[in-house]
Amino acid sequence: MDEATDSPGTLGPSVGPVPRDGPGPVADPPALPPLVDQYSHGTVHGELGLGSFEAHLASAAGSGAAPAGTTFFDSLTGLAVRRWCPPLLGMDPHCAPVSYLARRRELGAYRATRLLLRGAGIGTFLLESGAPSDLTSSAELAAAADGRVHEVVRLEPLAEQVADTSGTVDAFTGNTAEALYAAAQHATAFSLGITHCDEVPPDPREVRRAAARRLAGGPVRNRPLDPALAQHLLWSAVATGLPVQVHCADPQPLLGFLRATAGFGTDLVLLPERPYHRRAAQFAAAFPHVYADAGPRPAETLGEAPFGKLLFSTGARALPELYVTAARLFAHAMARLTAEWTDEGVCTRAEARRITALVAAGTARRVYRLEAAGSAGPAAGADAVSG
Repeated sequence: MDEATDSPGTLGPSVGPVPRDGPGPVADPPALPPLVDQYSHGTVHGELGLGSFEAHLASAAGSGAAPAGTTFFDSLTGLAVRRWCPPLLGMDPHCAPVSYLARRRELGAYRATRLLLRGAGIGTFLLESGAPSDLTSSAELAAAADGRVHEVVRLEPLAEQVADTSGTVDAFTGNTAEALYAAAQHATAFSLGITHCDEVPPDPREVRRAAARRLAGGPVRNRPLDPALAQHLLWSAVATGLPVQVHCADPQPLLGFLRATAGFGTDLVLLPERPYHRRAAQFAAAFPHVYADAGPRPAETLGEAPFGKLLFSTGARALPELYVTAARLFAHAMARLTAEWTDEGVCTRAEARRITALVAAGTARRVYRLEAAGSAGPAAGADAVSG
């Protein structure tokens, strides 16, 4: 069977019935506007065999290799891939993994990636950049997805690159400031992973000592930042006025920092790890300048924050299938939640559509100023979402 085409897909009737605990399927979710994916990394080049494909599945789940005799296709992510991705390549849902991968190779990596990305229902991608990578660039992702791609500059590799070209502490601190300023001219946002940040910027003397330790250690890729340097970078990014994505396991240790930056005019977007999405949503509700990722269970986060403070993301890396599954699962979770609300009279269907569109795209367009930001991608069409 060869029903695959290169036309973009939507998150409408093609996504199939939403599972429910009770008997029988429920109706398909209504078609959504093109999603804005606020956090992703790009896809791999080239063909993937069963082993390499499963390795990427395992990485997405935060796990190592599957034990002998088991497979990561026997996971919720694996089931989602088998449900939603084969139809985009012209196959029946739930086909055997080896059959799916054979079809993938038959189409070729480039065309399979195009079909999957264009069928995901995502119109705009915020792609994290900065670290050396063999994944698709912004321009490559935009071409494959037929969408817009905006750059989010990761601060850790930026500091690493500056350290590699700076021989003294003075050069390092000066070059870091210049690199931040240069990045701010083209980036849509900055991002940083951090576990704690104080209510005031770190003492410049401690920053210099941390820089000296960094330079003395020589060039080492992916070495964790000294806490003083990480806090210095975060405060410096806030000073640019661009939105800053804060990747944190638990946002609780950032509470003082969130409180202290309330009047700066810079929006902060919390991207926590499970199970802390609900706490991040609570902080988004508490501070006007703080937003949060909606997370894998939007029923939890939408109960904790105003709807215009939450944003969709896939967090996808390497496999285009992960964009598809994250978008589908989000669409179904929102459809299930808003169906309950409309059935119980909490809101009208029109309000449910408006709320879904906010989380799916509208809030991201406002926070990241996507109307004015430059991007890689088509000049019009793929990014047209009202919020």
